[in-house]
Amino acid sequence: MPVTIEIPTAFRRFTDGLPRVDCSAGTIADALNDLTARFPALSRHIRDDQGQIRQFLNVYLNEEDIRFLGGESCALRDGDRVMLVPSIAGG
Repeated sequence: MPVTIEIPTAFRRFTDGLPRVDCSAGTIADALNDLTARFPALSRHIRDDQGQIRQFLNVYLNEEDIRFLGGESCALRDGDRVMLVPSIAGG
């Protein structure tokens, strides 16, 4: 069973409308790299110019913020769910 990446509505225009993308990955970094390799236009919305996850993007593994799980090096298991949640700012 693969890992499922949940795509937020705002990013679906870059994934051909797909709400979820399955991949085989060992870490969060691998999953994000696989996702952006498959959908290159999504890359600039996930990573900044230094290759880091953008500050406005929160990444969750099975509903836990990856910042508290070891960041991008966090290991994945079959059946895990990775959620991308962009922050919304207003004023």
